[in-house]
Amino acid sequence: MAIGHANDGGGSIRIPASECGLVGLKPSRGRISKGPDAGESWMGATVDGVVTRSVRDTALMLDILSGYETGDPYVAPPFSRPLMEEIGRPVGFLRIGILDHPLMDGGVDHPETRESMARTRRLLESLGHIVEDAHPAAMGDPDFADTFTGIVAVATDAGLVDVERIIGRPVGEDDIEMDNLFMREIGKSITATRYIAMVNWMHAWSRRMLDWWTPADGSQGFDLLVTPTLAGPPPKLGWLTGPEAGLRLRSILQYTAQFNVSGQPAISLPLHWSSDGLPMGVQFVAAANREDVLVRIASQLEAAAPWRDKVPPIA
Repeated sequence: MAIGHANDGGGSIRIPASECGLVGLKPSRGRISKGPDAGESWMGATVDGVVTRSVRDTALMLDILSGYETGDPYVAPPFSRPLMEEIGRPVGFLRIGILDHPLMDGGVDHPETRESMARTRRLLESLGHIVEDAHPAAMGDPDFADTFTGIVAVATDAGLVDVERIIGRPVGEDDIEMDNLFMREIGKSITATRYIAMVNWMHAWSRRMLDWWTPADGSQGFDLLVTPTLAGPPPKLGWLTGPEAGLRLRSILQYTAQFNVSGQPAISLPLHWSSDGLPMGVQFVAAANREDVLVRIASQLEAAAPWRDKVPPIA
């Protein structure tokens, strides 16, 4: 299969792509319509897209899927030309910030992840780009995770109310996983006033994030941010189960959900493989609505470090 549908509310295009050696681009908010049956979910954090084996297929599908439908709450500006025409175009010499360490206390700090970032830095510098140790300070804001979790929890409760209306009975433990029931209980505990405050906090936080690419004071920003997609190699089966599953999940999911909230485009590329032969994606994040920059740099990297013939040993 060359192309698979995916959606992403906190990393679910980029993370599976990272774990499977694929290309996964999370589009900008408003790039692909959710209409006519839906407007937004998770405060606009969720988007649809695809995972593919090549940058070309990703660009083609985004060209096909992009567009506005009547009533969409968000609208991304159209591309100046089709993304397919960005394949192989000159990239120029970009100013790139790289983040190669954990953002949170207790976050996984894996040597293979450090090596993947070091290799990516060397590759980018060999292509003439300027790479600096830099990232938006807002990425590591200690209030981000709990605020985003609260917004998702409210949406979970609202979604289950819809399910109950359809099936005509309450949803119970036999219907959904305990994690979702737990999220629902969190959602029920959040007042409408508190929810609006969380949404407003996220909007202000997003402005702080985006200022790193396009500073409000007119100074030079960065063209791209590079991070690990996940904080370590693919975890072993069963590692994300049991009483410590939540903490473990947070420890490896440090770099993706921020860009669902800010609405920026981000792409995971299979640029590194672990010592066990497992894929480890590298994430590239552009300024708002600049999928064209992502496609150009991804095309350049695909030519410089091809991955098409690489597959995990268990594939």
